[in-house]
Amino acid sequence: MLDKLISQPLFLLLLVAFLVQLLIILITSRKGIKRGLEWLRGKEEETKREPRQWLKPIVRTFRSAFSAGESEMKRKFIASGFYNTRFAIYYMPMKYLLLFVGVSVLVWLSRVNSWSLPDTVLFCTLWVAAALILPDMYLKTRSRNLVLRVSNKLPYMIDLLAVCVQTGMTIEASMEYLSQEMKDFDPDLGYQLNKTKDRTKVIGLDAALDEMFERVPSSEMRSFVITLKQSIQYGSSIYEVLTNLSSEIREVQMLTIEEKIGKLAAKMSVPLILFIMFPIVILVAAPGIMRVMN
Repeated sequence: MLDKLISQPLFLLLLVAFLVQLLIILITSRKGIKRGLEWLRGKEEETKREPRQWLKPIVRTFRSAFSAGESEMKRKFIASGFYNTRFAIYYMPMKYLLLFVGVSVLVWLSRVNSWSLPDTVLFCTLWVAAALILPDMYLKTRSRNLVLRVSNKLPYMIDLLAVCVQTGMTIEASMEYLSQEMKDFDPDLGYQLNKTKDRTKVIGLDAALDEMFERVPSSEMRSFVITLKQSIQYGSSIYEVLTNLSSEIREVQMLTIEEKIGKLAAKMSVPLILFIMFPIVILVAAPGIMRVMN
């Protein structure tokens, strides 16, 4: 009985999936991450010494997919808008656990519904690809949307910062005040200001502004950081610089909106041609063609 069970292809497929999942769990553990990174660094040094440059992308992809550390996952969670990073360490194990459970369910369904082996392998491959790619795509999409939201609301924050500076407050005191007041207006922007305020007390304002730009890599944030650093360095009037910067960012955003509106007419012509012009041509030409055929 056992020999017949072992000889079944689906049993072997399930066994291979279980072994792969066990290997992934070992890799994603802390010791496995450390040893895996050391091994990968050694491999990268070997590829640097050897002329086989095509191995570098493969090693880099393997390291990013299977050996994301705790700090890296926390950074991804914060970049995507999940500021509570308690569960960041469980992201990789849960993702691969979902992969294994899905493969097991598909194998069980194949036994119940008598699927062929190629169909089972195809469905398992699609599930593996979806389980590995879709969670990371979701985090990247949230990260891009977060950068866009913060950049769109940045002029309002700059105006409030300019008003605080005009009343006699320093840049650090203004950021500390706005980080508390902007939590209800925009939690994402309030978090960025609060993080920058905390890092300013540790590493200084210049380095904290650079880290703020790393968290929100947009052209608006780069302009804000560079302008603020130059104003502090050269002692120019911060109020006038901030008001001019907010107006310039609004003008650039308005030009972007106008550009999208200008492209809208060309985009609307495609469905008009497909769903209106072609049916009209068919309705006009069909009677004549039918008479000719008769």
